[in-house]
Amino acid sequence: MIATTSPKLEAKPKVTWQKLPEDFVLPDDPVDNNLQPLLAAALRESLELANLILESMLIATNFGICANVGDKTVVKAPDWVYVRSVKSTSARSEIRRSYTPHLEGDLPAIVLEFISETEGGEYSINPHYPYGKWHFYEQILSIPIYGIFHPKTGTLDLYRLVNGKYEQQLPDTQKRFWIDEMNMFIGVWEGKKSGFTTNWLRWWDQSGNLLLWGSEIIEQVRQRAEQDHQRAEQERQRAEQAELQLQQEQAIRQRMADKLKALGIDQELI
Repeated sequence: MIATTSPKLEAKPKVTWQKLPEDFVLPDDPVDNNLQPLLAAALRESLELANLILESMLIATNFGICANVGDKTVVKAPDWVYVRSVKSTSARSEIRRSYTPHLEGDLPAIVLEFISETEGGEYSINPHYPYGKWHFYEQILSIPIYGIFHPKTGTLDLYRLVNGKYEQQLPDTQKRFWIDEMNMFIGVWEGKKSGFTTNWLRWWDQSGNLLLWGSEIIEQVRQRAEQDHQRAEQERQRAEQAELQLQQEQAIRQRMADKLKALGIDQELI
């Protein structure tokens, strides 16, 4: 009888959270195209204008998120990352080279990647160093929400971590996804900003109101001012018409009075 043994399962490497050494050379991955920084900036802009960014939050673009896996330091730079709270009291104004979850604050609540013409491994599940992005976010960091956006097609694939695995989420009837961690919806909006007419990622509040960009707020103010001007002009015209009508009525009464006087008729007897 030949003895058989089950194949030995490969143990998962230990994950620890250590501050990145000052002399660590961060990956200097170039931005794929000039639209990607605009997509990221637009996401932040509407949050900031709605006063939804607190001093304790960290929102960054193409920014290194770190973990130590075994004896390796792993750094991935998502196109957009949102951390609800970091330990520093001046997270928004502090200049950082990178961010180590747990050590420096909360785990990122959501990371987003923007697909360009050349896919950069956003769906990679490579479980070996230097690890695929999907594997890093899902298995090493365990980030609750992972979104992959295709600006060219206007497709947003959103995944939520369920029992240690990403499960694709379905949008609502408005084609938006509810992000409980941010108490708002995210979805795709087609239009023009910064000279680009393309697909953008936008935020909506829990009541379904679109969070506006600065240019849209300015346009709203301009339209309200124009409407106020039109209403004021209409009121002026109505006042002029009323004054003209009053003058005409007074003139008619005066002519009648003059005729009666010429006929010797006492107006008080009429």
